[in-house]
Amino acid sequence: MSSLSDIPVVHVLHENPDWFGPFQAAFEAAGVPYREWLLVDGVLDLDEAPPAGIFWSRISASAHTRGHNLSKDYTRSVLNWLDAYGARTVNGRRTIELEVSKVDQLTRLRAQGFDVPRTRVVVGTHLLVEAAQDFPTPFITKHNQGGKGLGVQKFNSAAELAAAIDAGLYEEPEDGISLLQEFVVAARPEVTRVEIVGDEFIYAITADTARGGYQLCPADACAIDPTTGALLLPPGATILPEAGQQIFALREGFDHPIIDRYRAFLRAEGIEVAGIEFIETADGRIVTYDVNTNTNYNALIEADAPKSGPGAIVAYLAGLLAEAYPAVPVAAGA
Repeated sequence: MSSLSDIPVVHVLHENPDWFGPFQAAFEAAGVPYREWLLVDGVLDLDEAPPAGIFWSRISASAHTRGHNLSKDYTRSVLNWLDAYGARTVNGRRTIELEVSKVDQLTRLRAQGFDVPRTRVVVGTHLLVEAAQDFPTPFITKHNQGGKGLGVQKFNSAAELAAAIDAGLYEEPEDGISLLQEFVVAARPEVTRVEIVGDEFIYAITADTARGGYQLCPADACAIDPTTGALLLPPGATILPEAGQQIFALREGFDHPIIDRYRAFLRAEGIEVAGIEFIETADGRIVTYDVNTNTNYNALIEADAPKSGPGAIVAYLAGLLAEAYPAVPVAAGA
């Protein structure tokens, strides 16, 4: 008799159930078997082989903001174990390093010829002001282990930064590493995010930075206080979006050579699901600044988009599962 662990499924490694709803719906609509594995805490026996199936990692750099400070290193351990047994992973061991380090993202983007913001890495908050003394102004700060716009603030001088730190207005980064970064002047108050799944361009969205500030997570759960159901004001935002007023919009008809360059970047880095963000500047640059490997999707965007992000991911995972276990039916039409 087969045990539950012998039945091949898509194992979803994550730590935030609030973000999982659209993916759960897509799995169930397609009839693709899946199992959630919450990497918050647990026990891992290195002498036991992994259960049957493929493994998709959705661990977020912002896990520590939800009290899941152990998730990053727990994920590293699990992915090391999976690799040792030859398990098929999606957004696997290499990807977690890019997810939790903007330094890693920027150095890899620069190595492949992308225009990225001028950046100075500061290890230890006590060195930030000194490092900013000769940095071009204005500048922004951000956390190396980011997500949700953590630590992103604009300053007009090193003295202004010093005053903010002295007043306790600069949050200590989780890994102790901050970035000083050029303030990129956008041609329009928006950024663009390109969604890619399994080397396929799904769609692009814009985010209104005039109203959304720096916290530009598109997931519905990012905008709602789970205890009160009220809309939240993101850090850096100056206007609370009114009911029905969207920060995010589908960028219809977006067809730019940058898409193929992003696809090539993700292939080179072994990343299969990602959203990559860029700014079109007032002086004609396309500045790439973020690679999000646990991409979320906005419900209102999904309603108008030519393809579904979660649907594309589930179809891609179903194909990989069928390829790994050809004798086992995955789902009708998968």
